Amino acid sequence: MHRYRSHTCGELRASDVGTDVRLSGWLHNRRDLGGILFIDLRDHYGITQLVARPGTEAYEALDKLSKETVVRVDGKVVSRGADNVNAELPTGEVEVEVGVVEVLGAAAPLPFTINAEDGVNEERRLEYRFLDLRRERMHRNILLRTSVISAIRHKMTALGFNEMATPILSATSPEGARDFVVPSRLNPGKFYALPQAPQQFKQLLMVSGFDRYFQIAPCFRDEDARADRSPGEFYQLDVEMSFVEQEDVFQPIEKLMTELFEEFGGGRHVTSPFPRIPFREAMLKYGSDKPDLRAQLELVDITDVFEGSEFKAFAGKHVRALAVPDVSAQPRKFFDQLGDYAVSQGAKGLAWVRVGEEGSLTGPIAKFLTEANVAELTKRLSLAPGHAVFFGAGEFDEVSKIMGAVRVEAAKRAGHFEENVFRFCWIVDFPMYEKDEDTGAIDFSHNPFSMPQGGLEALETQDPLDILGWQYDIVCNGVELSSGAIRNHEPEIMLKAFEIAGYDRETVEEKFAGMLRAFRFGAPPHGGIAPGVDRIVMLLADEPNIRETIAFPLNGNAQDLMMGAPTELDEARLRELNISVRKPQPK
Repeated sequence: MHRYRSHTCGELRASDVGTDVRLSGWLHNRRDLGGILFIDLRDHYGITQLVARPGTEAYEALDKLSKETVVRVDGKVVSRGADNVNAELPTGEVEVEVGVVEVLGAAAPLPFTINAEDGVNEERRLEYRFLDLRRERMHRNILLRTSVISAIRHKMTALGFNEMATPILSATSPEGARDFVVPSRLNPGKFYALPQAPQQFKQLLMVSGFDRYFQIAPCFRDEDARADRSPGEFYQLDVEMSFVEQEDVFQPIEKLMTELFEEFGGGRHVTSPFPRIPFREAMLKYGSDKPDLRAQLELVDITDVFEGSEFKAFAGKHVRALAVPDVSAQPRKFFDQLGDYAVSQGAKGLAWVRVGEEGSLTGPIAKFLTEANVAELTKRLSLAPGHAVFFGAGEFDEVSKIMGAVRVEAAKRAGHFEENVFRFCWIVDFPMYEKDEDTGAIDFSHNPFSMPQGGLEALETQDPLDILGWQYDIVCNGVELSSGAIRNHEPEIMLKAFEIAGYDRETVEEKFAGMLRAFRFGAPPHGGIAPGVDRIVMLLADEPNIRETIAFPLNGNAQDLMMGAPTELDEARLRELNISVRKPQPK
């Protein structure tokens, strides 16, 4: 018999009754019922119940061991009997009567329970992450991640993509976040940058003649943590394709996402095909460029309805309305709570009216609306008895943010929100440029490497704020999974695009010398995308925080509490790297 096990803890069935077996695992739980000791033994594969009877060496040994001690047991498989079957366990028809116990690894007192979610704080969990990962939910999440990545590799290969690796040590690149830098011992005073993304390298692979590339790529960005963003490092499905237009990129990614979410989504429906929503339409209808389409309500721009109005709260402001059907039975508390929610999102309040049986409007602002206002609102919003209308007024971006959040919250509270579905969409036609409100300067609004719609002619003849880029995002249930673009592969178009954003030719030639040099030797039209693996798994696992799907994440302050990183270097190491440390002065 094998030194440690003849079977795993998830393997035994009724057909094994009478078999002598050897199991190894962790003491998951212990119960003493009428002098008989029942032990749940856990390993990677599952749980098997052990039985030790009083007066036996096995009883004496198991009774004294702490939970999470690692043991090897020898025993015989017996039937639990029909009355004692545990239908929740695959091994629930049998148990093992233990004859021999060997301790393989003793466990110290536990900082928190393993066999139950006891509400321990995240910092403690991350400090003892090796224990936290023993919990059923976390173990399941990490295995889900493994399965998803394996499936991605298989499906991408089947779609004709080739997996390739790109460098980790490289030059700094303006990807929109701070670089993590690595000092070069052999080149004093110079630094490598860890890649924020393999952006330039994957484009260079297209220039090198490879047609369809993918990689499960590690990316490093020195940015703050959010619920859907891990600080420090993350993984993305990096994709690039040659001789493609926008729809050519959408087709394989849409197929991949549909299959992934159907396979691992636990029966939740995937709506397909994915709608294509222009950026400006998304901001108007949903108040966000990552709309949650499970909310079956839309915002309507009614700014013009109140042009010249004497109602000061709306006059001269951008006004957005949200009509919510079937709320006639809702108490005043419904409206007050939604108003409180709007305030929590940054609003000063939330104006509203209710539509009565005859189409008349009642509510806090009804008296300020003229007959013409009411008629136009009824027409624009298709109002009917039982509807309520909520209003937001202010600057465009502010109103979009607040009313976008109110739209989703109102849909949830009023029963207009789809559960158990994955609602994907593509956001397209992003503006190429935006204006800095403080300085008035024109800058890139999305991805500087994108091809402008209309090419060089658009850059030379159009107002920069009217130019759209061949840029796109894929969004699921209000979570942005990725940005992507058809790339700007023509040097003169790239130089002009950067010139509009305030970069002179010399700066662009210096910062992007490698890419521009490559493009001048014949570059194919190409484009790509890079969905975040961590966010995909977060959605599939139905977890609100991305750290719940990563085996060893950093905390919100970008610290590894388990390993003690980041750490200081001693003086000898600093000298070897030709580095001196300047710490910030106390404030």
